[in-house]
Amino acid sequence: MNIAEYAIQKKTITLVLTFVLLAGGLLSYERLGRFEDPEFTIKESLILTYYPGALPLEVEEEVTDVIETAVQQMPQLKKVTSLSRAGQSIIIVKMRDKYDKHTLPQVWDELRRKVRDVQSSLPPGVQPSIVKDDFGDVYGIFFAVTGEGYSYREIKDYVDFLKRELLLVSGVAKIDIWGAQQEAIFVEISRSRLAQLGISLQAIYNTLEQQNLVASGGRVKVGSESILIHPSGGIDSVQEIGELLINEKDSDKLIYLKDVATINRDYVTPPRTLLRFNGTPGLGIGISSVSGGNVVTLGQSVKAKLKALEAQSPLGMTFGIISYQSDTVEKEVNGFVNSFLLALAIVILVLLIFMGLRSGLLIGGILVLTVCGTVIVMDIYDIDLHRISLGALIIALGM
Repeated sequence: MNIAEYAIQKKTITLVLTFVLLAGGLLSYERLGRFEDPEFTIKESLILTYYPGALPLEVEEEVTDVIETAVQQMPQLKKVTSLSRAGQSIIIVKMRDKYDKHTLPQVWDELRRKVRDVQSSLPPGVQPSIVKDDFGDVYGIFFAVTGEGYSYREIKDYVDFLKRELLLVSGVAKIDIWGAQQEAIFVEISRSRLAQLGISLQAIYNTLEQQNLVASGGRVKVGSESILIHPSGGIDSVQEIGELLINEKDSDKLIYLKDVATINRDYVTPPRTLLRFNGTPGLGIGISSVSGGNVVTLGQSVKAKLKALEAQSPLGMTFGIISYQSDTVEKEVNGFVNSFLLALAIVILVLLIFMGLRSGLLIGGILVLTVCGTVIVMDIYDIDLHRISLGALIIALGM
């Protein structure tokens, strides 16, 4: 007994399977992730450690070798490459190919634990190591925020507000800000004035290094209570820096820093990154979707959130769309659906003309069930809808 004969004889089973395929196909279609391109997993991580003032040999012996030794204990490791520069250690860690997007997060967590455990073994002056493993993230939504007449700091404050609000949107995995200018306080010292007053540069350096240090002030026992003492006197403004007293060693001479230096707050030049939209300076906001998410739904949610925040936007702040992947993905998915419906209609029409009503409806129904079954399998194996999977479906179905 072949499949066709069995299906005809067991009509109940056939109807139940047909219903399951149709219902399962529709539900799986709604659950499938939607992206412009398939997700790719980068099995490499970057470990950055800064050691200001150290020579390359010192960085290698005191930092790079220590971290490398700890990382090499991982069984998932495939290759380690390191570069020691003046004041900087760079280690590239590559994992074995058998680890995929589902298992790699656990591997990266173990790597971070290994790096964190050796921090106490590094010499004083070494900054905490930074582990970067998000090179595969794709910013499906990218737009610019500009404001005519607003400073970078004002735009940055508004962009930070948008970031906090947009992180609450369902489906958002990460938000990065592009084009932000690094702000710093510049102390321009007059050497001629120092020579006149007999003050050395080291005296100024020592005074500045002693400011805003986080230190314990101890505790005071008052009756049955132990009160924690928090030292105050931190510097919060440019004016307070100018009021610092400079004292030369082995001298009772005191002068204000503002008497020998010009102090101002400004942006670091040249800027590391600079963003312009239609010639206007601004900041960019990149939004990436969660793994397996629906970029189309995410785009709609982000638009709705920005619409709701319009009332809280400063007058003159404008948005400029640089990339909105959800529109492209929605267009491609709708194009596939339209092609499928058109192909189905043509097949049924041709069969109706040459083979009659029953054959036309039967073969057309089989085509629909085939697509529904395919979608169910895609959902089971976490295959998202993107240009590669859609292209494969179009080729397989001859559309």
